[in-house]
Amino acid sequence: MESMQIRIQGDPSLPVLIYLPGLHGDGTLVTSFRAAVSEKVRFVELDYPRTSSATLEEYAAGVVARLEESGIERGWLLAESFGSQVAWAVLKQGFCAEGLILAGGFVRYPFPWGLRRVRSICGGCSTWPLRVLLWCYPKYARLRHRNAPETLASIDHFVRNRMSPGDREAMTHRLDLIAASDPRPVATTTRIPVYSLTGFWDPIVFWGPVHRWLKASCPGFRSDRVLFLADHNVLATQPIDSAGQVLAWMRDARSSR
Repeated sequence: MESMQIRIQGDPSLPVLIYLPGLHGDGTLVTSFRAAVSEKVRFVELDYPRTSSATLEEYAAGVVARLEESGIERGWLLAESFGSQVAWAVLKQGFCAEGLILAGGFVRYPFPWGLRRVRSICGGCSTWPLRVLLWCYPKYARLRHRNAPETLASIDHFVRNRMSPGDREAMTHRLDLIAASDPRPVATTTRIPVYSLTGFWDPIVFWGPVHRWLKASCPGFRSDRVLFLADHNVLATQPIDSAGQVLAWMRDARSSR
């Protein structure tokens, strides 16, 4: 099994922003967002190992261990989609998070029946349809990421990673982890600032139920924002607006202490 990888950019004196990727498990689609926050934060990226057996607790332990090895004892968590489940587990383990920003993230996934359907498709799909899909994706990406040139330039890297040995199995396993995960007990006791950033055109995580639950049940929840031109991968499809909002939330939280 691969080890968890970490990359750190930015001056150590800057506020720390720790990116936990979504189902794909790496930072290949966050490059334009990273460029937009450069020189304003110390940006930390974690790449997940390609494992089909690790628990969320083991994911979180790997994250905390790599941060501690790198001398990072505190910071903001920026959790994208599946990364939100890792983030709640990181908080449960006691990491000193200054705040949590969910980017297309959630607490308990609101539609488990849809998750089971996606999992059955991914788990039963043979290699050749996946190759066809990945062949088509760069063409679609020219439209999807037209406002994110750095992300567009990383698409070939993203496709290569998806064809790496064990990658599909690892992604399917992460779907299983989402289905079994219920971090509501953690969220209902979380008092650090929590924010939610979502794309309006998100067929994967419907943001309405997520925002209603957070407002009603998470004591640390502060605010949400829906970007009209973005989809589920909000950091990649609207990187400039996403970066501006994330930085504003971090400033607001610091000024309100």
